[in-house]
Amino acid sequence: MSAHDMQEVRRHMDRLAADGIDVVRVTYPDLIGTDRARDVLVEELPRAMEHGLAFCRAVYHTSPQGDVVPVSGGLDAGLPDIAVRPDLGTLTALPWEPGVASCLAEVVDPATGAPAPESPRDLLRRVLDRCAERGLRPVVGPELEYYLCDAAPDGGWRRYARDPGVVYTAGLRADPDNHLLRTLRQVRDLDIGVISGNHEFDAGQFEINLTHSDALSAADRAFRFKAAVKELARREGRLATFMAKPFNDAGGSGFHLHLSCADAEGRNVFDDPAGAYGLAATARHAVAGVLAHAPALAALLNPTVNSYKRFGPDTLAPWLIDWGMDNRSAMVRIPPERGSAARMELRLGDASANPYLAIAGTVAAALLGVLAGEEPGPPLEGYGYDTARSAPLPATLSAALDALEADTALAELLGKDFTTSFLSYKRDEVARFRRFVTDWEFTEYAYHL
Repeated sequence: MSAHDMQEVRRHMDRLAADGIDVVRVTYPDLIGTDRARDVLVEELPRAMEHGLAFCRAVYHTSPQGDVVPVSGGLDAGLPDIAVRPDLGTLTALPWEPGVASCLAEVVDPATGAPAPESPRDLLRRVLDRCAERGLRPVVGPELEYYLCDAAPDGGWRRYARDPGVVYTAGLRADPDNHLLRTLRQVRDLDIGVISGNHEFDAGQFEINLTHSDALSAADRAFRFKAAVKELARREGRLATFMAKPFNDAGGSGFHLHLSCADAEGRNVFDDPAGAYGLAATARHAVAGVLAHAPALAALLNPTVNSYKRFGPDTLAPWLIDWGMDNRSAMVRIPPERGSAARMELRLGDASANPYLAIAGTVAAALLGVLAGEEPGPPLEGYGYDTARSAPLPATLSAALDALEADTALAELLGKDFTTSFLSYKRDEVARFRRFVTDWEFTEYAYHL
């Protein structure tokens, strides 16, 4: 490190010490968006900054059950290291852990100094660099839903506050233990742009909204938000899950993305009062790109076997490729606001998606649409879910992965190394699921066959 860099590190250390903080939690996302981390004593920050924290690269290839998936660059390469350096510009005190601050990390290959091929944060940066070449700065507003669960007597989990009908509300009727209020206040103090929250459609389901910002900041904040909500639930002996559809008798949890673009002067280039539907050509081309690449996008925005159980008629989870004007039954909705608030809302994603990959994929598809310059066709009229009017999305994770592999334009923009690793990792997930005997199969067959 240069003398100037060391001076900056010392400045951060002095500020942390003045705030009574003696530990920094250095965090970064893996391929599925789970936070990986190490706690570092404040006095050891200079060493962590200069040399990096060594992690096995195969952390990107490790399943939720702890199995190392055979992805190129991991097992086959002898389980080499990645170097993780604290990004001190993202330091934030953790309101629920006195004496601890958290920061994101930069992840590089120690042999080359280049970003690790699987790093989701760097993947998004590469896509944004391509947008910048066109004078476009994507702006994203994330919306995330989750279920809160209490421990069940049988050792499993059951939904918290299971009273039906408390749709889009707040207060004790929907939330008898004030989970939402506590979470809102704690996450507000994390300074990640939380603005509001409410009980969602199904019992035990909540949504907390984040403000819009530049795409990288939006991904950083969504990643930290998901980690914070899960951590706060654990402190109470509960489970907060962003799984796409955790319960058979309830709807799924979505991850909706609001996307617009600004130019170098900060003007919203999606707005044009004289354009069709009040949208500029850039916006319409971006919509066309998202529609054209939707089958491949499903692999990134609906990234689990469980994701595809969220889809279906009357679920308000889009399973057809369409767009509409202020129409929540469409995959791409154009909200009614115009001017600086002109935007599209992609409703495809579910809450299990890695925020970095979801945003990178969406922005990449929109950019490809802008480059192609095509129009999206007429918008959906009325209630959707009619296969006579719109083509269906992939119905399984396996089909979505095939669509991503076949979409060479999108895969090239995301990067060959990343796409190869992601496909290998996720196809292993599909293979493991196909071999697994489920409770449904035992209930359906064991007694009668």
